[in-house]
Amino acid sequence: MAAAAASSHPAAQPLAGRVAIVTGASRGIGRGIAAHLSALGASLVLGYASSSAEADALAAELPRAVAVKADVSDETGVRSLFDAAECAFGAGVHIVVANAGVIDDKYPSLADTSTADFDRTIAVNVRGAFLCLREAANRLPRGGGGRIVAITSSVVGSLPTGYSAYTASKAAVEAMVRTMARELKGTRITANCVAPGPVATDMFFAGKNEEWVRRTAEINPMERLGEIGDVAPVVGFLCTDAGEWINGQVIRVNGGYV
Repeated sequence: MAAAAASSHPAAQPLAGRVAIVTGASRGIGRGIAAHLSALGASLVLGYASSSAEADALAAELPRAVAVKADVSDETGVRSLFDAAECAFGAGVHIVVANAGVIDDKYPSLADTSTADFDRTIAVNVRGAFLCLREAANRLPRGGGGRIVAITSSVVGSLPTGYSAYTASKAAVEAMVRTMARELKGTRITANCVAPGPVATDMFFAGKNEEWVRRTAEINPMERLGEIGDVAPVVGFLCTDAGEWINGQVIRVNGGYV
């Protein structure tokens, strides 16, 4: 992933001089997004909750990156991500990708979802996104280059059983982002959601057997699971100047899954 970051051609570096925060950046889709933004020239703050070794390893691979442990459901933790960017790179944040999320890998029905599991999902997926979005709305530069992208999910459209709390959390984030895009009128800060379908990550595979995975791949018109490389470039485009006219949108990246 880091190899692409070595390119020095100006056309390949549309985010040169800009600073990006990616939460949940130590693994999975977040890791791929962070590496892709680095390849586009951005300096990275890699937010992570617990996977310090993986976050530190990624930071070491990228030319301009720091790993910062932060609980996105905590206001102080979210502010620390923005403060770390200013400290590490001497500049404010231009791009925020709110990617951190959790799922209950027991996949219970709503009737069988415990209050504790529901609260954890909402704390990370909704409160965490809210705090990142709020900080971004108050600290991103006005006048151009400010980009907010929340990673949601295509389950908001497909409504699979066993995902009630997760689907509700992602639907809430989509509503917040589309509303704040209107509230940021006049700032030239864009706010969008990227909603992947099933992607081959540890988070997707957790709690699923081979038959479940096979059926999920087969129902997609492309007859496969998504890959991280299918998602990261879409986020990257939204973060560039070329993506400025896309605002207040939910972009489903899912091969036709829904």
